[in-house]
Amino acid sequence: MNCNKAGLILLLSGMSYMTNADTVLGFYAGAQGWDMGSSGGFADQASLTDFSFDSETNGSFYVALEHPVPLLPNIKLVNTTLDTAGSTLVDASFTFDGELFIANNLVANSTELTVTDYILYYEIFDNDLISVDLGVNGKYLDGSLTVEDSQTNQVGSEDFSELVPTAYSRVSFGLPFTGLGVYAEGSYLAISDSTVSDFQVAVTYSFIESLALDLTLQLGYRDMSIELDDVDDIYSNLAFDGAFAGIEFHF
Repeated sequence: MNCNKAGLILLLSGMSYMTNADTVLGFYAGAQGWDMGSSGGFADQASLTDFSFDSETNGSFYVALEHPVPLLPNIKLVNTTLDTAGSTLVDASFTFDGELFIANNLVANSTELTVTDYILYYEIFDNDLISVDLGVNGKYLDGSLTVEDSQTNQVGSEDFSELVPTAYSRVSFGLPFTGLGVYAEGSYLAISDSTVSDFQVAVTYSFIESLALDLTLQLGYRDMSIELDDVDDIYSNLAFDGAFAGIEFHF
């Protein structure tokens, strides 16, 4: 192969890549209100205690930066709050944080958990009809779990934190000239007995589209599960799911 043919192939390859990537710098910021139901349980040993939780409204915020630089991944940061509480009439005695909680007593239980996603991704396709992103996500879990029995004045509380690597993908479809679209986004990991998954699907409507600013409404459903196996001495099978509404700004 001579130098002219090699140069032509490299040029065409570069042009092909750029058609799948942003041709200008793009900044995204969004916020979602999540009507979240919770279920499952936790413990400081492999035998879990299930708890009852009230429905809560929590928030999620994100920013993303997309650029036209070849081979350099785009970046997205997401912060999600998973705070919830409830009361449970326990049907069996259990220990937590060194405290023995007696069966048939009513205990107050709560989770205070923040999940921060550090996402690096590439745009495999990017046009008005379809967009496909693939990458990796470092999900940082930081929280505390608490059980309190007001009858015996016992309180057990455990803190934990963990950075969990996951695969990341997002697929979106648009209906030209209507502003309507749909997307599915998810992160998933399975290592040994620990599993963290986070999926959402939504319908979107872009009601402002201009050279300076795009505004898009979102209405969808999100499902997250956190099954930890001896992470800072914490075991869990917590699940969070429910409808959300959001808005996204694109500059």
